[in-house]
Amino acid sequence: MSRKPSVLVIGSGLAGLFFALKAAEEFVVTIISKDGLDITATSYAQGGLAAALSPEDSEEIHMRDTLEAGAGLCDEEAVRILVSEGKHLVRELIEMGMPFHLSENGEPELSREGGHSRPRVLNALDQTGKMIQNFLSEKVRNHPNISFYERYMAVDLITEHHMGEVRFGTTCMGAYVLDQKSGEIKTFLADYTMIAAGGGGHLYPVTTNPQVATGDGVAIAFRAGCRVRNMEFYQFHPTAFVPATEPPLLITEAIRGHGAKLVDSNGNRFMVGVHPMAELAPRDIVARTIDKVLKATGAERVYLDLRHLDAAETKAKFPHIYETLKNNYQIDLTKDLIPITPAAHYMCGGIIVDAWSRTDLEGLYASGESASTGVHGANRLASNSLLEALVFSNRAYLDIQAKAGEEEYQSRRSMHAAIPLWNKGGAENASEWVLVHHDLKEIQHIMWDYVGILRTRFRLERAKRRIELLYQEIDDFYQRTVLNREILEMRNLVILARITVFSALSRRESRGLHFMQEYPENRTPSRRDTVIDPAFLC
Repeated sequence: MSRKPSVLVIGSGLAGLFFALKAAEEFVVTIISKDGLDITATSYAQGGLAAALSPEDSEEIHMRDTLEAGAGLCDEEAVRILVSEGKHLVRELIEMGMPFHLSENGEPELSREGGHSRPRVLNALDQTGKMIQNFLSEKVRNHPNISFYERYMAVDLITEHHMGEVRFGTTCMGAYVLDQKSGEIKTFLADYTMIAAGGGGHLYPVTTNPQVATGDGVAIAFRAGCRVRNMEFYQFHPTAFVPATEPPLLITEAIRGHGAKLVDSNGNRFMVGVHPMAELAPRDIVARTIDKVLKATGAERVYLDLRHLDAAETKAKFPHIYETLKNNYQIDLTKDLIPITPAAHYMCGGIIVDAWSRTDLEGLYASGESASTGVHGANRLASNSLLEALVFSNRAYLDIQAKAGEEEYQSRRSMHAAIPLWNKGGAENASEWVLVHHDLKEIQHIMWDYVGILRTRFRLERAKRRIELLYQEIDDFYQRTVLNREILEMRNLVILARITVFSALSRRESRGLHFMQEYPENRTPSRRDTVIDPAFLC
């Protein structure tokens, strides 16, 4: 009797866990998580899930808002899939028991965020992501067909390359994985592999992302032979509170949907007249306007003003943010201005996938922030990311379900016996660890200064030269050093930096999140994607 197909999931946010729960009904599933199962970008999401559930809304309106936010670069078919299938999967999540915040009539309460013309964001107050993460994690931990490994980090995908046959393989058969506790590189063979490893916010020194967000999914897929797309579009969240000695605190967009105003250091609103939706304009426009105000005034911060709103209602809607600001920083958001600045938030590009989440490699899928489905275009509409993860993880499962008995699956299994163990080579413990930490800071500051919200070709060319030198140094260090999490993250981040800089130099226009000083803004619908092939850059 043949065994059930095996599925490896790299990453444990919404994209990975929802896919794992679906797949586990028929397959044997293994999840690897670089940190704890619950330490993901999903758990940091305060806003929620966008879905056209109200009578005043529709799939067409949601689609229109998504296309408008995407600055003309969205794949319309992918967006249509998102808005049509997404609302049914949100209902499925509710039926599974996900405790969204309900209105008095027992229906999910819907809020409005930037770029949305209707209230359509389901939430669990201001900790939606954390609630979804905890809800799915509990189900995963109790599922008999799912094994999970915490503090395990993917090193490389396994392809024919590791059998000494080719530079780039055509088939994925699992991954080599670092056990961070023992330091051993273990072989995880799989019939199907899902990359759901999130984004790469730590390309930048100021980010709303958790520490695990170092671009691992994109980097390992790229090294294995997968093309990536539109990596020049990195979204900066307009409103992050940045303490002097701690990581930034995301201030959810729902606060502006609630009625908060953006003001400068003199108390003047600056979004009025910039966009018809003022503070609720798409994120690229708000972040860019804040950046201009900061540069023009020489200030370090602008402010969110909620003082004109009902204090009791504000506290009830945003209890976590209220308590955190009040208890940790002595800021009462009902009485005080909240100092904010843009912060690196979301990677709109990623691994190229088709409508069923299939990558360039047979047996390899990608979903969530690691993937480029075409949904987000040049700028993601707020709260579409969690919805995208649901929709395209579900589609990956349906695709695997449909072909799990095909010859292609059987041929992958026949190759497993030929996969070698990880070759340690002549690696040694290095004494230059201080250089590694210096390289990380250098990458982050190059990206912040030259590949940030406002760009010029001069800055990008300078970034390219410096990143190339760092890439050579880090690759040399990687080749001769015993592996650990820090060197793997550094290797992945510098690859992500190279791809991002090359992508930015390739797009000679200002569109969405890629704003070039030399070129006028263009929002005319286009399908000119920036595609980077690993054969060119590796």
